[in-house]
Amino acid sequence: MADNKDKLFDMFSPVTTEEWKAKITADLKGADYDRKLVWRTNEGFNVQPFYRREDLAGLPALDTMPGEFPFLRGTRDNNDWLVRQAVLGDTAAEMNDHALHILNRGVESLGIKMGRNIAPEELATVLKGIDLKKVEINITCCPGRAVEIAAELVKLIKEAGAETEFRGSVAYDPFKRLIKRGLPFPKDATAEGKALYETVKDIKNLRCFAVDSFMLNNAGAYITQELGYALAWGAEWLSMMTDAGLSVDEVACRIKFNMGISSNYFMELAKFRAARMLWAEIVKAYNPECECACKMFVHAVTSEFNQTIYDSHVNLLRSMTETMSAALAGVNSIETLPFDKCYKKPDEFSERIARNQQFLLRDESHLNKVVDPAGGSYYIETLTASIAKQAWKVFNEVEDNGGFEAMLRKGEIQGKVNESGVKRHLDVARRKESLLGTNQYPNFNEMALDKIQNEGCGCGCGCGTEEPVDGAVEALNFDRAASQFEQLRLDTERAANRPKVFMLTIGNLAMRLARAQFSANFFGCAGYEIIDNIGFDTVKQGIDAAMEKGADVVVLCSSDDEYAALAPEAFKELDGRAMFVVAGAPACMDELKAAGIENFIHVKVNVLDTLVDFNAKLLK
Repeated sequence: MADNKDKLFDMFSPVTTEEWKAKITADLKGADYDRKLVWRTNEGFNVQPFYRREDLAGLPALDTMPGEFPFLRGTRDNNDWLVRQAVLGDTAAEMNDHALHILNRGVESLGIKMGRNIAPEELATVLKGIDLKKVEINITCCPGRAVEIAAELVKLIKEAGAETEFRGSVAYDPFKRLIKRGLPFPKDATAEGKALYETVKDIKNLRCFAVDSFMLNNAGAYITQELGYALAWGAEWLSMMTDAGLSVDEVACRIKFNMGISSNYFMELAKFRAARMLWAEIVKAYNPECECACKMFVHAVTSEFNQTIYDSHVNLLRSMTETMSAALAGVNSIETLPFDKCYKKPDEFSERIARNQQFLLRDESHLNKVVDPAGGSYYIETLTASIAKQAWKVFNEVEDNGGFEAMLRKGEIQGKVNESGVKRHLDVARRKESLLGTNQYPNFNEMALDKIQNEGCGCGCGCGTEEPVDGAVEALNFDRAASQFEQLRLDTERAANRPKVFMLTIGNLAMRLARAQFSANFFGCAGYEIIDNIGFDTVKQGIDAAMEKGADVVVLCSSDDEYAALAPEAFKELDGRAMFVVAGAPACMDELKAAGIENFIHVKVNVLDTLVDFNAKLLK
C-alpha cells in the first residue's frame, strides 16, 4: 500500500504557491485577486483564499501534544465535555423539580441562579436528591451573597462526602455591575474574594473567580475583543488576589472562564485554542509552582446576540454551529441556549431540542472521541495564530492603561465593545452581516406579537430596576443584532392596515424575475404583504393590476436599459396613487430623479433606514 502511494505521488510534480496563485488569477479573468478572494475580517487581519504547509512555519506550539504546555491542543488527553442546562423556577422547590427533570434527560451540569428570592439555606432544597459526586453544580449570584452561598454549598458537599469528586463553581463576579449597569465597583471586592477562597479551599474542584466574557459576546464584541478582554479579566483576578496574599497557584486554579460562542464557525474554534495558549503564558509569567495552574478552564455558552424572534427556528442552526465550534475546540462544558429564549421562558420542547443538539454531536457524531481534530490544519492553525496576535494586542492595551478594573471604572471597555455593537448593527442594517429570516429571506407572513412574553434581566436579583446613581459610567448595550428589524416588523403588525407591495414585472425576463425576488426579500424584512407577478406586457396593465389589488407600494422590476423609458411611464401612470419604487441603481438614475422619482432600492442602500422611512409614510 505504501509503495503504491509513493508511486502515485511520484506521478505529480510539486506545485508552488506562486503557481497556484497564478492559476487562480488566470481563472479570475481580470478580477482583482485581493478584492475578490481575500476576506477582510472585522477581527483585524485578512484571511487568504488558501493556505499551505509553508504558512505554518514559525507558528508556536505546533509540536506539542494535548495536555502539554501551553495547552494549544487542549488541557487534557480526551475531549469529553459536560452538557449544561439552566435550572428554572421561582421557588427552591420548583428549581429542584426542574433540576431533577433535566438530569433525568441526560444533563450533567446544572446552572443555578440564586436570586434574592432564594435564601442561601434553601440551596439544600434546590439540590435535594442530586448526587453531588456526579453532577457539576454551577451557581451564580449577586456580589455580597457569594460567601454565604458558597458556605452552604461546601456544607452540603461535605455532608455528601463528595469533597474529592465534586465539580462546580460559585461564580463571584464583582465586575458585573460595572459591565452590565455601569454601577460603581464594590469597595470590598478583594476582601470578599479572599473570604470566598477561604470558604471553598477545602473543595479542590470548586472554582469561584468568574470571567464572564459571554456578556461581551452578547453585546456584539468581536472575537478578538472578547478574547483579549477575557485574558485581561483573568489577569486582573491574578493581580488582585495575589496582592491579597494568595499564591498564583491558589488563584489560577479557582478561575473559571465563561465565554460566548458566535456563529463564526472556524474563528470560534480557533479562538478557544488561542485562549488556552495565551492564558498559559500569562499564568506562567507569575511563576506558579505547578504547571497545571496554567490550564484554562472554560465553559462555553451559545450567543444571544444573534438570536431572532422572527423565524426563530433558525436559531437552532446558529446554536448548532456554535456548539460544534466549542466542542471541537475542547472546552470543558457547553450550554446550548433554547431557540426561544430571546422572547419567552423556554418550554419543554425548546429545552429538549437544546439538550439534544449536544447529544447529537457527542453521542451520535462522536465529537468527543477525537482530541483537537483541527490540529495541523493549515487554515485553523493560521487562524489560531492570527486571533492570538490580535487578542494579545487588546490585552496589552488594557494592561498599558492600568488594567481591566481601571478601564472598566472609566467605561472604556464598555465603550469599545459598544462601538463594535454599533458597527455590527450597521452591517446588519446594510445586510453585510446576514441574519437569515430577519434581514435576508424573511417569512413575509409570520406574526410574532402574540408569542412575545415580557422578560426582565433574568437573574432574579432586581438589578434591572436599580435607579441611576452618581459615579455610573457607560454600560454594555445588549440589543440583539435583529432588534431594530424586529421593531420594524412589530410596528407593521400593530398597524391598522398591513402595507401591500406590488411587483410590476416587465421587460427582460431574467432581470425582472431577479429584481422582483430582491424586492420581495427587501420589503419582506418589514413584514409587508408581497404581491408578486410573472410579468406584464404593458406598463398600464401592471398599474391597473396594482390598483385592483390595493397596492400601497409599486415596485418596477426590469432591466437597467429599459428603465429609461419604462420608469417615467409607470410613474406618470401611477399618478401618486401609491408609492413608486425602482428596483436597482440604473445609469439613468439622475434623469429619473429629475422626473420626480425618489425611491430606488439596491444592494448598496441601508435596508433598515429605508424601511423605517417607508413605515413612517405608510403606517399612519
